[in-house]
Amino acid sequence: MAENDQQVHPMPHQSHNPRSKHDVETATTEQSKELRRQKQKKWLLYGIAFVIFQTGIIALFSLTVMKVRNPKFRVRSATFDTFDVVQTTNPSFNLKTNVALGIKNTNFGPYKYDNSTMYFYYGEAEVGSVVIPKSKTQFRRTKKITVAVDLASTNLVGNTQLASDMNSGIVPLSSRSKLSGKVELMLIFKKKKSVDMDCTMEVNILTKELQNVKCK
Repeated sequence: MAENDQQVHPMPHQSHNPRSKHDVETATTEQSKELRRQKQKKWLLYGIAFVIFQTGIIALFSLTVMKVRNPKFRVRSATFDTFDVVQTTNPSFNLKTNVALGIKNTNFGPYKYDNSTMYFYYGEAEVGSVVIPKSKTQFRRTKKITVAVDLASTNLVGNTQLASDMNSGIVPLSSRSKLSGKVELMLIFKKKKSVDMDCTMEVNILTKELQNVKCK
């Protein structure tokens, strides 16, 4: 038998395509760069949002907590321990009065005020006064105090208008005062604030009551 020479042909080796490998590496690098850009963009947006949020908080804080408003000081009501009224040719009155006052503080810090004097008038004539002792009103609170005042018509001798008012049963009065003090914020900042009282009221002789109290 003739021997058949079997020729063994080696399998061709798969050649590596350097261009394909470069393309893969380039695509991977570009993808990584894109991811980094997206991440940086995301953090930049977070930073901008945080700055806007902080700015809003600071603005809100400045317009609310740090904004200092004038307190309000006014007459609330009154009662009488003594009510002596003379309605003759020489009219007069002598009233021992307990006047309820209110000091309203709408600030986010206490309002500390100094001694003050409150005056009562009939027309432009003074008919009584009382000292308001120094104290403080807590933040977002209304301090209520009561002071004893003697109201007398000593300075009204010969006042013809008083006779007319007493005959009508109504004696108009007014009260004025001024508190000077400071509003304290965050236990650090202090802002001077003064508040004026300007109230009108009526003494009803028939019912022995103080009525129609109005304050500016």
